[in-house]
Order: sequence, then structure tokens, then C-alpha cells
Amino acid sequence: MRFRYFQKLTALFCSLTLLTAAGCNSEPVVTEQVQQTEISLSWWGNDARNKYTIQAVEQFEKIHPEIKVKCSYSEWSGYETRNRIQMISDTEADVMQINYGWLEQYSPDGEGYYDIYTLDAMDISQFSEDVLRYGLKNEHLNAIPIAMNAQTVYINKSIYDNYGLAVPKTWDDLFHAAEVMKADDIYPLSAASKAMWLYLITYTEQATGKKIISDSGKLNFTADDLKIMMEFYQRLVDEHVMPQVDFYQRLELDNEKYAGSVAWISDAVNYFGDAVSRGREIVAADYTTMDGNHVGEGWYAKPATMYAVSKNTEHPKEAAVLLNYLMNSSQMAELQGIEKGIPLSAAAQEVLKNNNTLTGIQYEASQKMEGCTLGELDPVLEKTAMIDDFFTFCNDVMYDVKDIDTASKELYTQLKTYF
Repeated sequence: MRFRYFQKLTALFCSLTLLTAAGCNSEPVVTEQVQQTEISLSWWGNDARNKYTIQAVEQFEKIHPEIKVKCSYSEWSGYETRNRIQMISDTEADVMQINYGWLEQYSPDGEGYYDIYTLDAMDISQFSEDVLRYGLKNEHLNAIPIAMNAQTVYINKSIYDNYGLAVPKTWDDLFHAAEVMKADDIYPLSAASKAMWLYLITYTEQATGKKIISDSGKLNFTADDLKIMMEFYQRLVDEHVMPQVDFYQRLELDNEKYAGSVAWISDAVNYFGDAVSRGREIVAADYTTMDGNHVGEGWYAKPATMYAVSKNTEHPKEAAVLLNYLMNSSQMAELQGIEKGIPLSAAAQEVLKNNNTLTGIQYEASQKMEGCTLGELDPVLEKTAMIDDFFTFCNDVMYDVKDIDTASKELYTQLKTYF
């Protein structure tokens, strides 16, 4: 009996407590559980990029508790391979970082990615029409560039100063620097295969007065032009100006066996962050020319990286909310800084200006690019197979497998198949 009496008193007490709470707040206290929609995000990059992107996603989920983001990331080569498989099997992430050349590869008709023009939650007004055109395919906005990119000549001025040399402006300056530095087995400049290929195109265009690609999109270089390009590469290697691409080692920049490098703007910190931290002065040099008077100076620009939305996404609204956050939010702008280049979003740029973040070697390189852009870099020039073909034929000449005339003619025939 006492137990039943105690139960009744307890029930009464609980009822009075709820009524009192309701009276104080005018409404009953209700705990509401947020319904979450899960979407996926993929990107490539180094540890630093992975870290700040994960931090950004965590902040996004706090702002938008109704959206859960599943992250997928890796270094470049693994990402590229996985992306190819996912695009073929329609299993790509809802929002993804993509390479500029993939638009032509996966969406030549504009149907390979979601049309961002139709996504109301993405504020494209923060981007100029000139910027957005890079992501247009068949009038569909398939992707939005994060920043612009161009090959840049970076010089470790501290090394050049040790030899009493000025920062090189001309090709002859580089050959002179090689004569001085060779005794210490230091190369005045270096480049990985793609950077070397593009740098050699720069020289050959200046030497011949011709563009490698015609206005109609065809190969404009002849076999004789390619011969000039191949001979100049061999001269750079033979005279110790730049290492042969087969033996290029990124670590030698840190070891100061390379006094500079040709690299993307977006790679500036990755390539030279260690040198800067050790007090070395790294500068973005003028684009190399024949006479040092800016004739033929500059290089072609392209989007550094882009974001796209999967055409197969089941949650376009949520994907657009995430995309807008990645491109335009102050939180992402502060975390990303200029690691991917100078952001093209007006909103993101304003944040960085206010924070005095637009400084350093990467910003300096971006300023060089803006003043010396020759036009848009055609994605065909970045085809790995074509670049590999070029250096294979160069090696045939360097190792006396073929003479230069035969190799340049065969190379010309091979390169035409890519256009």
C-alpha cells in the first residue's frame, strides 16, 4: 500500500513540475531532433590542405546541423585514378574538387556535371563572367574556378646572391648562372616533366614567333619547330642549367642543389615553404625572355582547381549550400587563405584583404600572372601521354637511339594525333 501511495505522489509531483515549467515558458519544453541529409565531398591535396578542409567541414556542420558531410581525400595521383573510376561508374562525390582538363574529358556536351546555374543556394554573383566562362560547357555551368594558375619561375635569391648573380631575366642569364654554379653542382633552375614541357614551349614560341596551337585548335608547330624545342632541352641539360626530368627530385630544392624551379602558383608554398622558414629569400622572377625587355613575356593561365557538383546527386540543394560555403564563406576563406591561389570569389577576397592575408610568395606570383597572361591554357597541352611522348623522343636523341631529324619528324606525327 505504501508503495502505491508513493507512486501516486511521485506522479503528481511530476505533473505539477511539467505544468510549472510550461507556465514559466508559456510553451511546453520539447526536444527536437534535427533530420540530417548526408552528402559527400572529395578533394586532393597535401596534409595541410586536408587539415584545413576537414576543419572547414566541421564548422559547416555546426552552422548547418541538418547536413552531414562525408569526406574523401588523397594525394593527386590516387585521387585522379579514383575519380576516373567513379565518373565512369557514376559513384562520384556530391561536391568534388576537379581539374580544369576534366571538363573536356567528362563533360564535352555539358551534361557530365550538374548545371550550377540551376542551384539557387550557390551565389555566383561573387564571380565575374570572365571567371565563370572557364566552367561553361554548352551553356551549362559545370564548375567554378577556385583560383587561377600559371607556371611561374621561382628563384632562391639567397643562392644567387651568394654567387653575386642577379635574378635571371633571360635565357642567356640562366646559361651564365650555370657556368658559375656548376663547380658546386648546383642547377640554376629545375622543373618536373609537365613544367619543363610548358617551359620549353615558352622558349620555342619566342624563338619561332609561332603559337604551338592554332586558332582552330590544331598543332601549329612543325617538325622543325619541335626540333628547336628538343635541341634546347638537350642544351639545358648538357650545360647544367636544369636537370633532366628523369632525374628531377623535388627534395633538392630543400637541399639547395636547385637554385630555383618552374612551378604552378598553387605550388609555391609546397615547393618553397621550407626555404622561407629557414630565412631564404624566394622571389617570383620575371617570365624568361630572349632579350629581357618583356618581348614575348608571360604564360597561359588556367583555373588552379575547380569545384563541381555531381550530375547524379540526390541532394542538389544541400550540395549547393556546401558549395557556396566552400567558395564564399568567411570561415573557409580564413582557413584556406591563399593555399590554392588567390581566391576568385569577391567575398573571399574581401575577407583576406581585411585580414592582411594577401602577401607572400604565392601572392607575388599571382600578381606576376595577372600582368603577363597570354591567354587560356588549352587543356590538351596537359595530356600526360603527350608529355611522355615528347620526353621519350628526347631521350632517344640524348642516348643516340635516333638522330634529331628522325625523332622530331616522328614526334610531329605522334603529337598530331592529340589534336
